[in-house]
Amino acid sequence: MVTRLTDRTAAGLARAIRDGDRSPAEVVESTLERIHERNDRTNAFVTVTDDLAREMAEDAERAIAEGEPLGPLHGVPVAIKDLDDVEGVTTTSGSLLFEDRVADSDSPFVARLKEAGAIVVGKTNTPEFGLGTTTDNRVAGPTGTPFDPDRVSGGSSGGAGAALGDRLVPLAPGSDAGGSVRIPASFCGVYGLKPTQGVIPNVSRPNAFASHTPFSTNGPLARTVEDAALSLDVMAGTHPRDPFSVPKHGEYRDAVDRPIDELDVAYSPDMGIYPVDPAVRDALEDAVSALEDAGATVDAVDPDLGIDNEDILDAYYTMATVRWQSLLDNLEDEGFDPQGEDRDRLRPYLVDLIMDAEEPTTREYKRADVVRTRLLDGLEDLFAEYDLLVTATCGTTPFPHGEEPAEIDGVEIEPYRGWVLTQPYNLTGHPAASVPAGVVDGLPVGMQIAGRRHADDDVIAASAAVERHRPWHDAYPE
Repeated sequence: MVTRLTDRTAAGLARAIRDGDRSPAEVVESTLERIHERNDRTNAFVTVTDDLAREMAEDAERAIAEGEPLGPLHGVPVAIKDLDDVEGVTTTSGSLLFEDRVADSDSPFVARLKEAGAIVVGKTNTPEFGLGTTTDNRVAGPTGTPFDPDRVSGGSSGGAGAALGDRLVPLAPGSDAGGSVRIPASFCGVYGLKPTQGVIPNVSRPNAFASHTPFSTNGPLARTVEDAALSLDVMAGTHPRDPFSVPKHGEYRDAVDRPIDELDVAYSPDMGIYPVDPAVRDALEDAVSALEDAGATVDAVDPDLGIDNEDILDAYYTMATVRWQSLLDNLEDEGFDPQGEDRDRLRPYLVDLIMDAEEPTTREYKRADVVRTRLLDGLEDLFAEYDLLVTATCGTTPFPHGEEPAEIDGVEIEPYRGWVLTQPYNLTGHPAASVPAGVVDGLPVGMQIAGRRHADDDVIAASAAVERHRPWHDAYPE
């Protein structure tokens, strides 16, 4: 039951503001009050931009009073991940090296959100430089899931997931280079979509093209599929400084109401290669029935991708290490000495991951390319027969801070990334979303829905069908 303004959806708030039932100032004040009252619980926000938010709310009220055209998110609060720039606001990237760095311009997708009328209320927590499947850093500390703050919120958009799950904001986009939108969505009981590569342009500098090693993209996080689709409509579209960005074809919001009775769905909780906790499997068995109830044809399958999960993880680490090590050059270009006097200011995990990692050879990199191509071919073989592939998002539920799992269902795993089923789609660029699939022992479970490249509308339509038949909005903790 909706009792507070902060319980309202982005779409609902935008309608109320357009109809004159609510004012942007009223919505912003309610949001700021909720953030200051609750943020200590999960540590979702690194920075709260009270003054900026109130100034933007005043501008939004002035636009209404003067009869100006209103954008689709006019007056709606949004939180921005602390890897992305908001003009005049600190972007720490979770690093002590940048704790005082103030952005001089907006990231392009942030500018698009502002143009649509959204109001920035703060920056959400992320691991240092976004490198992690959980969210912790030496600037702000760890972020917990609203379902149990002593347990991880996922990463690297963990602050965004927690802010949504604790109903601090209705919109909090993130970025995803290995599951960083979908993992927090799973662990915080919200909806997160990694769109097809190129749908949201990436114009980060100095090395934006490194985003293709592996594929990295921004993506919407929200409590409802409609809100995510609305924000994707705003953020999507070509940009002249990203030659890999693609044009929009229609409105993603339209897919929310689309029937799915013509969709063929392949269902494999473990993707045929990943260990998945039995309790997570049980939750997925329940949740996938919503697609059948909505009219889709669902077949249990055992995909043969031609590679195993260790192959995928090895290829991912090879490619990602090249990308991560390029951070050293970037830091040196900015006047830091990460190998010397600034080394102690970096999180030890980052030092292990980058500084002390063995540099991949060109032959190893090309072998990883072969694995990536085999994975693409395996998925395309499946998508030649099915529209969607449904799996677990994570093989486990949120675990206590600092206690990464060493095994799942008796199978030994790599503790930092061996429990996620998200990385394949960062190697191939397919769209994939995490949909709330239920709660196990008080902790949320995510169901991953992936589709053909550029069939983001199919993923959104199926996600919305799950939401209609198995709504999750009453599951959030008070």
